[in-house]
Amino acid sequence: MPHMVALAVGRDPLLLETRGRVLRNAGYTVVSALSVEQALQSFVSRDFEIVILCHSLPRRDRERLTYAIHAHSPNTPVIVVTARVSAMDSFADAMIENEPEILLQEIPRILHQAPEKYQREPKRA
Repeated sequence: MPHMVALAVGRDPLLLETRGRVLRNAGYTVVSALSVEQALQSFVSRDFEIVILCHSLPRRDRERLTYAIHAHSPNTPVIVVTARVSAMDSFADAMIENEPEILLQEIPRILHQAPEKYQREPKRA
């Protein structure tokens, strides 16, 4: 797998650090954000291959952040990691169970499921 940079966003610092450690151990570079504002600042200042939103963020914040990311970079997939996949956040590109093994299996699948959608293109200024 080529070097990938992920933005992980959530309100629970311990959960966010654990998820970041799992991703770093798998070879990802991870930038973490504890708020929507912090996530947006990070996103516009750097290129990310994928954005991972934690279920600890309120649904309205996940939705707001997803729309802002897609407006700025339509080809960057946004996934939501959740305790149980029962109701889809229709604005997200995917939802994944909150299990490290599942997360690590699903990220490559998401990036390759529709290569034409997620091919890197420059962000809009």
